[in-house]
Amino acid sequence: MRNPGNPLINTDPADAYTQLCSDRRSIRAFRPDAVPDELLLALLRSARQAPSGANLQPGSFLRVEGQARQRLTSALTQAFQNNQLEAEDYSYFPDPMASIYRRRQVAAARALYGALGIERDDRAARDAQFARNFCFFDAPVALLVTIERDMGTGCYMDLGMALYGLMLAAQAHGLASCAIGALASYPGLIRKTLSLSDSHAIVCGIALGYADPHAPVNQTITRRAEADAYFRTLNE
Repeated sequence: MRNPGNPLINTDPADAYTQLCSDRRSIRAFRPDAVPDELLLALLRSARQAPSGANLQPGSFLRVEGQARQRLTSALTQAFQNNQLEAEDYSYFPDPMASIYRRRQVAAARALYGALGIERDDRAARDAQFARNFCFFDAPVALLVTIERDMGTGCYMDLGMALYGLMLAAQAHGLASCAIGALASYPGLIRKTLSLSDSHAIVCGIALGYADPHAPVNQTITRRAEADAYFRTLNE
């Protein structure tokens, strides 16, 4: 039987893990409560247990706070408002995007803006919500994820597994998270603002903290494809 006080305490660990994965989602509104340093380090150590080819463990997590965070948010917001474009360090989305993926992208946008009551033609409101990426949705912890430029493309897969490990570890400890791919659109600006070396590519940001359960944006639900869309058996 599931313990009503803690849904992760269950006599069947497999059920607890399934529930953990099901409950995890992208959270875009947080309570101001601080995340203890010891807990953050424990989450990162858990994330580093992810598989890694030749145990290279590529990538770095940089916590951005104080004046550095304020400078970064200001610079990114200004660049977005000015429609400033940069060459990205890596290709995030397919170009052109196949119709099946475009439909998923549109559905995700509808779910997000629908939860906020923002109409499709309300460009100002949509832009204002998108700009919240650049303040890490006011989460108490703002992480910048980078990877060494001389790593092979397979190392992005290894880093991605570590990122998911971080998100699941956060969920298991009662925290929430949101990956922020929008930061990858401004790699040069980020390096300049934070005085980072050009030897590291900008991968994404991570907002981390305790979810605000009353925020409408956190009611966003995106659907996952059924297994027959990505799984098949070859027997001939």
